[in-house]
Amino acid sequence: MAVTAMCALISIAETAQAAPRSFGSRPLAKPMRGPDVRVLQQLLTRWGLPTEVDGQFGSHTKLRVRSWERNSGRRIDGRVSRADAAALRAAVARGERLPGSEPAPDSSTQTAPTEKATIGPDGLAIAPASAPAEVQAIIAAGNEIHAKPYKYGGGHARWNDTGYDCSGSMSYVFHAAGLLDEALDSTGFMSWGEPGKGQWVTNYANSGHSYMIVAGLRFDTSGREEDGSRWHTDMRSATGYTVRHPAGL
Repeated sequence: MAVTAMCALISIAETAQAAPRSFGSRPLAKPMRGPDVRVLQQLLTRWGLPTEVDGQFGSHTKLRVRSWERNSGRRIDGRVSRADAAALRAAVARGERLPGSEPAPDSSTQTAPTEKATIGPDGLAIAPASAPAEVQAIIAAGNEIHAKPYKYGGGHARWNDTGYDCSGSMSYVFHAAGLLDEALDSTGFMSWGEPGKGQWVTNYANSGHSYMIVAGLRFDTSGREEDGSRWHTDMRSATGYTVRHPAGL
């Protein structure tokens, strides 16, 4: 009995450790790794401190964090608290940069990836090889629920549901990619992420509906009844929608 209980505790701990995290949901420090570390590295680069985006909080990333802390007037310890994460994200969103640094490419001005995803004969999306790990994860998660029925409120009370509504579908794939900890409704997606179109992922939301473009494919509950899938190659009018994208994508 004791051995069984111990194994159960170990299993729970391993699952919690492996669970994907969104940027700002936990403090970050060497030698942590994960999608949230990748977002940190992307934000540091956009702030003017070029950082290798490998998802590993190593010595190079720590030095970059210390540089950001020094130039931002924050405590210099090479660690990223939740408050630090919020401050860095806000600074990048405002367009602030390291004084004297050359502007980094702004992903919000890049409207499409160099390669696009495709849809196979089975209705599943195929991610391009050049897509970042988060985009690969978003597409893989979208394939898991692409044919699930529409269910109002589905995906909000629990991640694994019998059906998903529009925002529940988006929340599911972002959670699987480690970019979202709690499900959002369509109104929530109107302010989530950064303004404008992304290079790989763009969200469209208003008070009544939300959908997204992922590597050139539309992921949308609208149209599912016609082809049985949330993946679509055709686009739709964005009039009346707020346009935003996940940081770094």
